[in-house]
Amino acid sequence: MSHPWVPTSPCGAGCLPPRPARVSAVSASGRWIALILVASCSLLLPVVRLLPARRRSAVHRLLSRMALRGIGIRLDVTVRPDQVGGGVLVVAGQVSWLDILVLAAVVPGRFVARADLISWPLLGGVARRAGVIPIVRDSLRRLPGTVTVVRDRLVAGETVVAFPEGTTWCGRAFGRFRPALFQAAIDAGRPVLPVSIGYLDAAGDPTTDACFVGDEGIGAAMRRVLRSRGLRAEVVVGPRQDPGSCRRELAQRCEREVRRAVVDDALGLLARLEGPRREHAA
Repeated sequence: MSHPWVPTSPCGAGCLPPRPARVSAVSASGRWIALILVASCSLLLPVVRLLPARRRSAVHRLLSRMALRGIGIRLDVTVRPDQVGGGVLVVAGQVSWLDILVLAAVVPGRFVARADLISWPLLGGVARRAGVIPIVRDSLRRLPGTVTVVRDRLVAGETVVAFPEGTTWCGRAFGRFRPALFQAAIDAGRPVLPVSIGYLDAAGDPTTDACFVGDEGIGAAMRRVLRSRGLRAEVVVGPRQDPGSCRRELAQRCEREVRRAVVDDALGLLARLEGPRREHAA
C-alpha cells in the first residue's frame, strides 16, 4: 500500500509511441552483449575510487559513453565548461533507466537512487560498486538520514546527482521537484546544477520510447530501449543556482531551469511542423 506522501506518476503504457522504429533482433543481441561487457568493467570501480577526482570523473565518463554507444544511443550535450565542477548537487527530471548512464557521461558523481536499484539486472551490480546513496521513497523517517549523507558528500567536494521528482515520468508530462534533498545543498553551502534530459527519435522529434513508467518491469523497459532505432539523448546543463536559504524556493528555481529546455524543444518541434503547413497553404 502506497503512502500519500510517496510521489506517483499517472504515466503508463498509453504514453509509449504506437509504432517506434526498431532494429533487428541480431542488432539488439549485439547491444545486450555490449552492455554486459561495459557493466563487467564496473568491477574496477572500487579501484577507480582511489584515483584523483579529475581522473575518476574521466573514467566514469568514458565507461558511460562506451555503454551508450554500445547500445546505439547518441548523446548531444549543451554545456559551458564553467558550469561543471566538483562539490555540486546535480538535479534532473527522471524519465528512463538510461538517465543514470546519460548523466554519468556528462556530470559523473555519486547518485541518489531508489533503494531497489541494486536488485536490477546489470545496473544493480554497477550501482553497488559505484557507491550509490540509496533512498527509501516510502519512508519519511529515513529521509533526514539520506539528506545528511548527501550534505556530507557535498562538503567533502563530491558531486551528487539526484532526481527530485521522486519517480519516473514519460518526458511529456512532469512531476514537481520535491524540496527535501535541496536542504543538503543549503546546509553544505554548495550550488545546485539543474540538468535537462530529453529523448529524441530518428527524425529528431521528442519521443517517449525510452521512458520507464507504469507497471512495466525494468527488464521489459531495457529490451524496448535496446531494440530502438535512432534514439538520441539530448542534455542541456543549466546555470548554477546559489543555494540560498529556502529549499522550496531553490527547488522551484531548479525546476524552472530544467523545464525551460523542454519547452524550447517543444516550440522548435511546433515551428518545424508549422513550416510545411504554411508553405502548403501558400
